[in-house]
Amino acid sequence: MNSLSIEWKVNSEDDGKLLRQFLREDKLISKRALADVKFSGGAIFVNGEESTVRRTLVAGDVVLITFPDEVRSTAIRPEEIPLEIIYEDDHFLIVNKPAGMATIPSREHPSGTLANAVLAYYDVIESRSTFHAVNRLDRDTSGIVVIAKHRYAHDLLSRQQKDGRLKRQYLIIAEGQLPEECGTIRAPIGRKDGSIIEREVREDGQHAITHYKVVRRTRAWTVASVKLETGRTHQIRVHFSSIGHPLAGDDLYGGRKNFIERQALHSIETSFYHPFKEKTITLKAPIPIDLEQFMG
Repeated sequence: MNSLSIEWKVNSEDDGKLLRQFLREDKLISKRALADVKFSGGAIFVNGEESTVRRTLVAGDVVLITFPDEVRSTAIRPEEIPLEIIYEDDHFLIVNKPAGMATIPSREHPSGTLANAVLAYYDVIESRSTFHAVNRLDRDTSGIVVIAKHRYAHDLLSRQQKDGRLKRQYLIIAEGQLPEECGTIRAPIGRKDGSIIEREVREDGQHAITHYKVVRRTRAWTVASVKLETGRTHQIRVHFSSIGHPLAGDDLYGGRKNFIERQALHSIETSFYHPFKEKTITLKAPIPIDLEQFMG
């Protein structure tokens, strides 16, 4: 994969704008990214001629920006681990992460992570990309992880995620009977005193809202579809535990492991506006085998 180049045609609304304004305000290229283009081997062209950002644009101009090659961190080594790819193009790689795999390396899990696997895959397809996860999942949560293939794509989707325009839907199995067919849990979440991992509902926590819709009930558990209005650490796990219905298998928050060995939580669907194809993309991940037993 050669250096990333992206091209736009200037329309009448942008006639008379400075190139800097066009790139920063219209195309949402960060100040840092433009600095990288200028100082780290990138280039900007207008109508085939290299240009500075002080140029005034005219309707019909063709702007092309070439981003410099990214430098990978030496802390993440490529490892040949199978990937279940749901979607891929020049800008995004979207995968179905299995339970038991961390998203990025840590002191507890220095290898065998999704990041290690993705870098090895990039080597196979001869891509110079580094690892840019737009969202992360806990090690024992399965499902969709959106990965940007370059920093600009990551910046654009991170904006969508912050604005709530990157939609994610989860499948859970909660212990017992959820109180309503459709419900909302509104409760602030913060770090539990004395723990670096565990969270809890607490008055001084961050604002958090979780919506759910029941899919199936048995005497022992409830299968539900969940959507987040906010994205706090362990939000789903903490919220359902706080109302007395922890996720099956989630022993950190009171769930039992008699039916499943990990928290019964799966990121099943994502939807976002593809900024380069200029259309909404909706993707689904199949339900893993250990959760299928609950579906009936």
